[in-house]
Amino acid sequence: MERVGGSLFFRRRRSSSPETVKLRKRKSVLYSSPPEGRAGSRFDLLGENIYLVLFTIALRILNCFLIQTSFVPDEYWQSLEVAHHMVFNYGYLTWEWAEGLRGYSYPLIFASIYKILYLFAKDSVQLLIWVPRLAQALLSAVADVKLYSLVKQLENQEMAKWVFFCQLCSWFTWYCCTRTLTNTMETVLTIFALFYYPLEGSKSVNSFMYSSLVALAFIIRPTAVIPWIPLLFRHFWQEQKKLDLVLQHFIPVGLVTLGFSLIIDRIFFGQWTFVQLNFLKFNVLKNLGKFYGAHPWHWYVCQGFPVILGTHLPFFIHGCFLTPRRYRILLVAVVWTVLVYSLLSHKEFRFIYPILPFCMVFCGHSLNHLKTWKKPALSFLFLSNVVLALYTGLIHQRGSLDVMTHIQELCDNNSLNQSSASVFVMMPCHSIPYYSHVHCPLPMRFLQCPPDLIGKENYLDEADKFYLNPLSWLNKEFSSDILLPTHLIIFSVLEEEIKTFLITNGYKRTAVIFHTHLPEGRTGSHIYIYERK
Repeated sequence: MERVGGSLFFRRRRSSSPETVKLRKRKSVLYSSPPEGRAGSRFDLLGENIYLVLFTIALRILNCFLIQTSFVPDEYWQSLEVAHHMVFNYGYLTWEWAEGLRGYSYPLIFASIYKILYLFAKDSVQLLIWVPRLAQALLSAVADVKLYSLVKQLENQEMAKWVFFCQLCSWFTWYCCTRTLTNTMETVLTIFALFYYPLEGSKSVNSFMYSSLVALAFIIRPTAVIPWIPLLFRHFWQEQKKLDLVLQHFIPVGLVTLGFSLIIDRIFFGQWTFVQLNFLKFNVLKNLGKFYGAHPWHWYVCQGFPVILGTHLPFFIHGCFLTPRRYRILLVAVVWTVLVYSLLSHKEFRFIYPILPFCMVFCGHSLNHLKTWKKPALSFLFLSNVVLALYTGLIHQRGSLDVMTHIQELCDNNSLNQSSASVFVMMPCHSIPYYSHVHCPLPMRFLQCPPDLIGKENYLDEADKFYLNPLSWLNKEFSSDILLPTHLIIFSVLEEEIKTFLITNGYKRTAVIFHTHLPEGRTGSHIYIYERK
């Protein structure tokens, strides 16, 4: 008893000491930062714990290989197809390049990759397909880490963890972030620029860096400046040395970046071309983008924005009421972007993809605030997004890529019979990739659909004329057997309409490829390949 009493007495004396008792804390290896003074050590990468960075890179690489579907034609026709034409001197450039509406700055990234592969004699078709996408996946992984780092600076590690979780499990980010779309690069550059933007509490503010990244995003896709208009105005308003900001940062950065873009386009167009101005004239001032489809003004509010957020939507709304005042500018940027794009007739989900990382900040605040319902909320958010991500990445609209494997076989077989093969794609224009996914000069043709640039009354493109009366069009176009292609590729919905033509000319179905569970209009559930026997 004495020993026990003495021990208690000793403990009381020790606890009354003025020294602070420090408890040992256990930290997650994944989210923990390196100890102070060890920055740049082998445990540090991109300013964060190396395990966190490697985990993110590994996840995005997995993400890349689990995207086996097509989204929109631009992921091939405005990037990889152009790059293939730049390096290998054959392929097809769409009407935008003839009109100077697109710049070569973005395709030049992939052209550089193609050129390196070519110089090392590694330009196989599979490497041409996957290496650009892996490069995009790596950039997206770095952007994810930068978003985490930014929130950790502004708040704390716990908050950053939830924003990071929301970013990684977003189904639409998963669906887009490894695709070779200008919108994907625009989103990556937006996150990089936000990391250096002067938000209150940020320790990585660099006006030159963020303005350079915004300028680069503008060069790649001029509408990238839309989300940044409120942010730029806020910076200008709060800056004490306004004249220095404009004269020493904004104007020099803008002129240099624009100058590089003009030089690159001068080299490849062969003449001076101001593509950013042409792009804005066509899509914004003339609003000719409506040729590819028009939606009501409220489409982004009712469909576009809720769809890309998915099950994150209630957490985003909840987070809007919780976040500190310094985040209001991000909310203003989100609302502003949705409103501006709502004024344009042609609308697509991907156009507002760059504001999705802003939304993840609000979703993370919501999750961090939850107590009782946190585990059910996390499970719901994760499972619902995984289902959507896997379905859209592995199943929906996969036929457009699967059919390319069959076309590649025509090149792989070097026999005399196959060397004379030719392909006619009778589908809505740009439904499949082209030479970037074949990589041989196989004669191919597709139904073209350039918009009316001269204001012709009752204008119909080649695809429209074909679909008015497919059978009549085919009989007129192929009046002689010599003109007939060896292979036809069609959607299943077209088969009955042209059955007579197929039988008369000796075409036999050789492949049936699943495309989608949601056929619509000219797009069928399956793709058929017919070969002339």
